[in-house]
Amino acid sequence: MSQDYRIKEHPILPVNVDDIIVFYWNKQPLRAKRDEMISSALIANGFHVFSRHHRDGSAQGIFCANGQCSKCMVIANGVPVKSCMTPVRENMVVETADGLPELPESFPKITLHDIPEHVCDVLIIGGGPAGLSAALELARFDVSTLIVDDKHVPGGKLVLQTHKFFGSVEDSHAGARGIEIGELLAEQVLSHDCLTVWTDSTVVFVFKDKKVGVLREGRYHLVTPRIVLNAAGAREKFLRFHGNTLPGVYGAGAFQTLVNRDMVRSSNRLFIIGGGNVGLIAGYHALQAGIDVVGLAEALAQCGGYKVHADKLKRLGVPIYTRHTILSANGEERVESVTIAEVNDRFEPVAGSEKTFMCDTLLIAVGLESIDEFTSEAEQAGLPVFSSGDANEIAEASSAMFNGRIAGLRVAAALGKTTDTIPEEWFEKADILKAPPGKTVTQTFSPKRNGVYPVIHCLQEIPCNPCSTVCPTHSIHLEGDPVMGIPEYTGTCTGCGKCVAICPGLAITLVDYRKNQDEPLVTIPYEVSNHRVKKGDIVHCVDIDGNALADVSVVNVRTLKKARMQLIVVQVPAEIAQRVVSFRIQHEDVSKPIDKPVIPAGKNDNLMVCLCERVTAGDIRALVKKGIHDINMIKAVTRAGMGPCGSKNCDNLIRRIFREEGIPIETIVPGTRRPLYVETTLGILGGAEMNNIDNEKETMQ
Repeated sequence: MSQDYRIKEHPILPVNVDDIIVFYWNKQPLRAKRDEMISSALIANGFHVFSRHHRDGSAQGIFCANGQCSKCMVIANGVPVKSCMTPVRENMVVETADGLPELPESFPKITLHDIPEHVCDVLIIGGGPAGLSAALELARFDVSTLIVDDKHVPGGKLVLQTHKFFGSVEDSHAGARGIEIGELLAEQVLSHDCLTVWTDSTVVFVFKDKKVGVLREGRYHLVTPRIVLNAAGAREKFLRFHGNTLPGVYGAGAFQTLVNRDMVRSSNRLFIIGGGNVGLIAGYHALQAGIDVVGLAEALAQCGGYKVHADKLKRLGVPIYTRHTILSANGEERVESVTIAEVNDRFEPVAGSEKTFMCDTLLIAVGLESIDEFTSEAEQAGLPVFSSGDANEIAEASSAMFNGRIAGLRVAAALGKTTDTIPEEWFEKADILKAPPGKTVTQTFSPKRNGVYPVIHCLQEIPCNPCSTVCPTHSIHLEGDPVMGIPEYTGTCTGCGKCVAICPGLAITLVDYRKNQDEPLVTIPYEVSNHRVKKGDIVHCVDIDGNALADVSVVNVRTLKKARMQLIVVQVPAEIAQRVVSFRIQHEDVSKPIDKPVIPAGKNDNLMVCLCERVTAGDIRALVKKGIHDINMIKAVTRAGMGPCGSKNCDNLIRRIFREEGIPIETIVPGTRRPLYVETTLGILGGAEMNNIDNEKETMQ
């Protein structure tokens, strides 16, 4: 009997369970939302094992949810497909792929059509923040532009982001939620006649004849642009650890896709590896989806993401283990627990420091790699090409938007549409928006014990200015820089609370002594309203580091419908009023390790590097020690990189082994990339129309 793991309530996102259809999983009828991806429909019904690997029979599940790997392959109406990229249809018959799919004895006749060809001035690969922002600049000069994106709506990763954005209000919509920014950019793009958007479309290759192959809704097209702008974003890096092949090991993007796009509660208990902004934000999204976040481990001495993101998790009850690494994901058919350990100065695990936590999902958020292959393909073809966003340099989405504008102007100039020089201040702003966190200061408190004023708990230099922008009395300013500065309050406060409501880090509270100087009121921003708080409740107030302060009573709850958040007003003793930042919502028992840690057995050289072909670190290391520095030769001997993902996941892990063996990076011969970005049937390349999966009876090549 399947179970329903759909999110029934969310503090930010609308919940829609209409238009339900029936499909079949291994002959069992299941319910799904029309047109959702097969993978999401299966996980919503409680199924996490999609297939068995043909080499060792191990369980396979979803990892990237982005078509970059093939761990989620299933058989849909007799055809092997990536379940994360294939929509479920009514009465569709979906089956487990146990080993390699068997080909049918005969194939139906396929009718070939002429391949549609298109011409445009600019082809933008990727409809995320960088691509859409660039397109809007090109629209100013009436440039014929085609934007190609593989998702069903434009916006890229913005459509997965429920939190408010950092950056500049003027230049990157700071203070608005990512989903709102994505909708705004998409609406603006679609309003221009010179801009065309193809969704559910994937660029396959940039050919030497300067034509670009695009798979659009099951049919192959050729596009001839004058210029290519690569804004395809980035792919997630993977890690080498015991159990890294288990279902339940997710990339952060896959997790956010499930909980924020498809409204599927893919987990009950989550553990996160990686303390950058991606991992920290994913933990916050999990809490909003009603998922327990057991903990987060980061190998460095402090999280690399913004301090306000880390603080936000800690004060809600999520422990963060710095100077810790993952040893293993434990389980038979899927993740059942995770074991971490402290690391020394050489980042080696410290024996005896192991801790094991019960969880069913392990989220890997250890960095991103630019999708730069389209850039190199266009260069080899002699086609003018620019890049922007994560495809050019890994940074925050606020930076991607502004740098997209710069790229758009550069492309317009290359086409001769403008002779305007890009203002120097644009480049200065771009540098600020992509800047890593700066200095951190010690928190100080005002001696004032009367009136009303904000207490700012943002103590780190980060690019963010909504609080200073929204203050009606201009009493909040940023020290040193109008965007990249630490906010300070000096002036007159009216108690409007606008700064509290707009702060992306939820790092401003409002202290009001006007009615009671001994027990003032403190207004706290709150965005996890599925953990209900109502007037009269007792909440466990904490300071900026999550340390307990006092159990106090809630005297008022204000719901800001437009902002999709609440302001919780508590009455506290005056001596702790300025230190109160939030209150704990997750009980500490959620994060307790088990009494006896699970120590992984086996040597580290047995860990998987190439998940597609089951190649271990030992297989690679043995060849490196023999003096083989050519990744192509390693591929030829071991098959590492020959699998469906086309080395998208294993390339970084192979390079790490070279580093571990002390091999200089400049002496390594890089691997030759597979010609096509994704697996594509020969019939499609020949002109077959494959909109009906019932007729798609071809071998994936």
